[in-house]
Amino acid sequence: MKLIIGPRRYSTWSLRPWLVLKRCGADFETHEVDFGTPEGHAELMRLSPTGLVPVLQVEGETIWDSLSISVWAAERYPEAKLWPADAKARWLARSAVCEMHGGFQELRSALTMNGGHLMVGDSRSEAPNHSAAMKDVKRLIGLWTDLRGRFGAAGPYLFGEWSIADAFFTPVATRFRHYQVDLAELGDDGTAAAYAATLLNDPHFLAWEAEALAGMKG
Repeated sequence: MKLIIGPRRYSTWSLRPWLVLKRCGADFETHEVDFGTPEGHAELMRLSPTGLVPVLQVEGETIWDSLSISVWAAERYPEAKLWPADAKARWLARSAVCEMHGGFQELRSALTMNGGHLMVGDSRSEAPNHSAAMKDVKRLIGLWTDLRGRFGAAGPYLFGEWSIADAFFTPVATRFRHYQVDLAELGDDGTAAAYAATLLNDPHFLAWEAEALAGMKG
């Protein structure tokens, strides 16, 4: 089984299924493609039916898209409990993941992870004065605070125990860190900031970050 990803230093979509597969304890190989180079772009076009990352090669098939790979993992590794056990929590976890997967376009555009803006290490930039992006941030603060308050008693993650939702929101935490977004100024009572810190200190994310930094030095 092989997961094809983009550069670890900024490929947010690649990070998500990598975290999911790590949480499953899956035995997989990671193949990083620098699609920003002509050679890397050509390689990716051969490997991915969409020309995008991530893709998972497994049992002679290629699964594309981070959400599809995560859903596949939840089916293949039920013992990993990638969705919350409580039915209502599970409904809302899937809603939150789908909202992250398809939404927050202003946040993605204004707080970009391309062009040298890294989601790993100590690189920092000033948050842009972008009202639409800050509206997205406020939505995230409200969403995280609500779900942590309702379902987070069993642990530090969004629904207490780790779930696919945490994989999907980890790159958001890296954006907040890189752009030094002051969540308190946008209405956070500390809940969202604490959750973001939990994601950034998750052992699997730290392993990803260490590999990315080692690759940059190499």
